[in-house]
Amino acid sequence: MSTAWWTVAPTGDARFPWRIRIERDGRVVLSVRAQDRWPGPGGRVFCLRERPAEAAEALEPAERVPVLALARRGRKLSVVLDRPRRRRCDFLVVEKRYRHREGTYEQIFFRTQSALGTHGARSRLQLRAGLPAGCELLVDTAERYPWRLAPPPRRTPLPAGDYALAEGGRLLAVVERKSFANLLHELERPQVLHQQLTDLGAFAHAALVVEARYADFLEPARVRPWSPARVARLLAELAALHPRVPLVYAGSRRLAAAWTSAFFAAVGSAAADASPDLVREAAGDWLPLHQGGTDWAVREAVLSELPDRFRIRELRARFPDVPDARLRRVLQALRAEGLLRTEGRGPGTFWVRAAAPPGPA
Repeated sequence: MSTAWWTVAPTGDARFPWRIRIERDGRVVLSVRAQDRWPGPGGRVFCLRERPAEAAEALEPAERVPVLALARRGRKLSVVLDRPRRRRCDFLVVEKRYRHREGTYEQIFFRTQSALGTHGARSRLQLRAGLPAGCELLVDTAERYPWRLAPPPRRTPLPAGDYALAEGGRLLAVVERKSFANLLHELERPQVLHQQLTDLGAFAHAALVVEARYADFLEPARVRPWSPARVARLLAELAALHPRVPLVYAGSRRLAAAWTSAFFAAVGSAAADASPDLVREAAGDWLPLHQGGTDWAVREAVLSELPDRFRIRELRARFPDVPDARLRRVLQALRAEGLLRTEGRGPGTFWVRAAAPPGPA
């Protein structure tokens, strides 16, 4: 399974004393020289991308932490580290124009969650408005009464969905349109609908947009001969089995078209804003070793893998690289939740799952 690591190492440079590097499977995702190893409260740290000669330097790490989540959004790389504190941060790449000559230069800012709440960024949108140049809207030739979108879409056969956003012949996003009657009819043959959503899920950006409210499917008179409970269950199964394809209950035909226009504009803007030099590879298509992080993995082991009665040394053997204080913190949290209790004191203490019978006195 793919893993990523966050490494911080001192450089010996007074101006940029720290290297911050994110690696995935031995390959560098991002490597910068930073003015500090972590921003202060409400602050941000200015960074420079490492030059090839600097990147080749072998520096002794001061810390190495597993990366729990890594996501690229336009010119921003968001990171969640697998540790209790100082977990969330991002790197924002800004392109600046020279004042007195042609050309641009790059600035990189290392920011934390607290900084985002104090620098006026709380309400700032991530993406530019409008459909970027070079993108076009498409509508499938089988669509008899297409939505009114701006700019008007071009008719062409689509491999999936009823509408699509394209750039240079490549489909960036697809949308399947369903009216209330259409979706209700297709719920009679859910396996076919699952196949359609599986097809949509092969695209990076896709959605099933319904020209009705969710409440419409819960009205007995409108869904006969089905019961509202059965319809609700089928709709829930669609959402659960196809997490890559959101079901959007737009409420009306006009609002469905408006949502789709905004969705396509956002996808196009994200593609246009993506800096190819921000990271060396796509950051989102990977699964960390423990999707819930180390603390969650320890909890799972305690609650389902270790014996009902165990000593902490058995937990240490399962997680030899996790500090003892962190293991004890997870155990204490489970005890506070009533899921564990202790028997005995000192080195001979047993940790016991709540449902387990008491051990011998």
